[in-house]
Amino acid sequence: MYKRKAIVICGPTASGKTKLSVELAKKINGEIVSCDSMQIYKDMTIGTAKPTEEEMQGIKHYLIDCVSPEIRYSVADYKKDAISAIEEIILKGKVPIIVGGTGLYLESLIYNIEYNEIEVDLKYREELEKIEKEEGLEPLYKKAESIDPEAIKKISHNDKKRIFRILEIYKSTGKTKTQLEIESRKNKPEYDFLLFCITMDREKLYERINLRVDLMIKAGLIEEVKNLCKKYKELPTALQGLGYKEVVEYLDGKISKEEMIEKIKQETRRYAKRQLTWFRKYDNLIWLDGLGDLQNNINIILEEYGEKNN
Repeated sequence: MYKRKAIVICGPTASGKTKLSVELAKKINGEIVSCDSMQIYKDMTIGTAKPTEEEMQGIKHYLIDCVSPEIRYSVADYKKDAISAIEEIILKGKVPIIVGGTGLYLESLIYNIEYNEIEVDLKYREELEKIEKEEGLEPLYKKAESIDPEAIKKISHNDKKRIFRILEIYKSTGKTKTQLEIESRKNKPEYDFLLFCITMDREKLYERINLRVDLMIKAGLIEEVKNLCKKYKELPTALQGLGYKEVVEYLDGKISKEEMIEKIKQETRRYAKRQLTWFRKYDNLIWLDGLGDLQNNINIILEEYGEKNN
C-alpha cells in the first residue's frame, strides 16, 4: 500500500537542524513541523533557541510559539497537532519536514504510538512534590527505576517531570510506561518517514552548546524568565525546561550567576548526549555530518527522497 512521505531531521541541540531544514525546504517545496517540546510555548524564545524570522527565510513553520506556558501540553496533544500540520502541508502539495530533538514527540509520530491520556492524580502529585522537597529527587528516581528500568534509562537523575510521569502512570494504571508504549504501537504509522539525524564530533558539539548558552545570556534569558514569572500565574511544564529551571534557581538566590551559566551548559551537554543515545536506536536512520558540507547533506536527503518517491 502506498504511504505518503515525510522527511524527519533530528539531532542533538545546537547541531544545525534549523539551517539544514530551511535550505532543504527551499529546494523541495517543503514546510516545517517543529518537534520540540519547549519551542511550542509562547513567550519562551531565547531559552528554547526558536528560529528567528530571518532564519526561517519565509518557510512556514508549524507548532512553534502556539501554546500558553500555563497549559500542560502532552505528547498526545503534540501527536494530534503534528498530524494535523502534516495533513495541511500534504494538501497544499508540499513536503512535510519534521524537525527537532524531542525524542518522545518524534516517537509518537514515527511509531504511531497511541497515548491513553492519564488524568493527573493531584493528591499523589502532592505526595511526590513533598518527598522531592524533603529528600530530593534521588529516592523518587530509584523508585521509578525499580518500577520501570527500561524507561528510566532515557532519563537523567534530575528530570523531575519524567520521573514523576513514570510513577504517576504506574500508580494510575498498574502498568509501566514501557508496557503501555508496547501495547500502543500495534498500529503501523500512516506515513513513510525518512529519518535523518545530524551528528558531529562530541567536543565540537559541546563547544557549540557552550557558545549558544553564552549568547542566550547576552540576548536576555534572565529577563525572559523574569517576564514569564510576572506574566503567568502557573507554569506547570514550561519552567521545568532546560535553561529555565536554572535561571529560576539563580533568581531564587540558590546559586550564583556563574554557577547558573555553568549548570545550563553542563545540563545541555548531558541532554545532547542523551538525545544521540535515544536516536541511535531508530531503525533505518541515515546519519548526516553536522560539520560537513551543507549542500552534501541536502543531496543525501534528496537522493533518498527521490529513490523512495520513484
